[in-house]
Amino acid sequence: MGRDYRPIRTTMKIHEYQAKEIFAKYGVPIPSGRVAHDAAEVRKIAEEIGKPVVVKAQVHAGGRGKAGGIKVAKTPDEAEAAANAILGMDIKGLTVEQVLVEEAIDIQEEYYIGITTDRAARRNIVMVSKEGGIEIEEVAAATPEKIARLHLDPALGLLDFQIRQLAYEAGLPKAATKGIGPFLKALYNVYSDYDCSLAEINPLVLTGEGKLIAADAKINIDDNALFRHPDLAQYQEAQEDDEIEAEAHRRGLTYVRLDGDIGIIGNGAGLVMTTLDVVQREGGQPANFLDIGGGAKAEVVRQAIDTVLLDPNVKGIFFNIFGGITRVDEVAKGIVAALEEVKTDVPMVARLVGTNEEEGRKILSESALIPAATLAEAAEKAVAAARGR
Repeated sequence: MGRDYRPIRTTMKIHEYQAKEIFAKYGVPIPSGRVAHDAAEVRKIAEEIGKPVVVKAQVHAGGRGKAGGIKVAKTPDEAEAAANAILGMDIKGLTVEQVLVEEAIDIQEEYYIGITTDRAARRNIVMVSKEGGIEIEEVAAATPEKIARLHLDPALGLLDFQIRQLAYEAGLPKAATKGIGPFLKALYNVYSDYDCSLAEINPLVLTGEGKLIAADAKINIDDNALFRHPDLAQYQEAQEDDEIEAEAHRRGLTYVRLDGDIGIIGNGAGLVMTTLDVVQREGGQPANFLDIGGGAKAEVVRQAIDTVLLDPNVKGIFFNIFGGITRVDEVAKGIVAALEEVKTDVPMVARLVGTNEEEGRKILSESALIPAATLAEAAEKAVAAARGR
C-alpha cells in the first residue's frame, strides 16, 4: 500500500549561515559575510564588505525569496533599509529575528547538488541538477529528467568516476564539471560525519570568473544522532517549521504533523505507522503521527491528546493502544483526565487491547469514547466519525 504522507523521521534543522560554517570547515568556498540581529549591525557589515550585499532572512522555511525575505543592496543605506523590511516579517508563520549579510555574487549559472536518504532503496542518494536556484521538488515534479541521481554503496562512498558520471548526466558545462568534484566530496563527508538526513547546496553558483561557490546551503540532522555531536548544541533553538511540532517537542512527544483530519495516537512507531495505513485504506487522511512509546503514563496520554487537538484540522481522534509494557488502564486514565481538562466535541475512537484491558475498558465505559474491538473496525469508525462531524 502506497503512502502519500511524508516519512516519519525527526530532524534538527539549522540555519543557512550555520550550514555554511560547517561546509566552510570542509573547504567549500562561501561568500564573505556574517549574521546580524538589527539594522544598524547590517549597515556596519555592509560597510565592512564594501561591495553590494545580499540580506537574507534566517528562518527554517523555504521560499524566503518569494516571501520578500531576500534582498540585494548596492549600498550600506540600502542594506539598512532591507534589514528594516525583513527583520520582524512573517515567513510561513515564523518571525524573522536575524539576517545573513554577505557579499553579492556575480552569478552566471546556478546548479543544485544534494544528498538525502532514499528509504525505498535503503541507500543514500546523490542528486545533481543544472536547474539550481529553485526548489528541487518543483524540478522533480515537472522535469525529473533534469536531475541526475546516484545511489551510493555505503562501503564505497562517493567515487571519482561517479562524480564525473553525475556531472555528465546532469548536463553541466565543462567549467562546472571540472570543479564540482571537491564540492560533492565535501557534501558527502558532511552528510556522513554529521549524521544528516539532508545536505544540499542550492544554488551552487558558477561566477563570471568561472569559479564555483556555495551561494546557499541546507543541512538537516537526524535527532537520534545528536548525542554524538555535542558541538551542535549551539545550533538548537525553539523556533521550528511547525508550531505544533515545536510544542510537541517541548513536551517530549514524538509527533509529526501531516495533512489530514484524523488524529492518530498509538504506542510504538510500527503500530502507529500501521494505523496510518489502515486509516488511509478506509478512505481517511491521518492528521499526524504520534507515538506515546512504551510504558506511557496517564500524564503522557493527556499531553498527547492536548497536542493533537492543537491542530484545528482534526475532526476525530483514533487511539490504537496495544498494552504490553504500556498498561491499558493507565492509557484509559490519561484519556479520562484529558477529557476532564480539555473541553472538545471532537469524536474519539479507541481500540485498547493488552495488559489490564478489562480495567481500562471499565474506566472508559462511562466516557464519550467510541469503542472498537479490532483495528479495521476502529479505523472505519474513526473515518465515519470525522466525516460526520
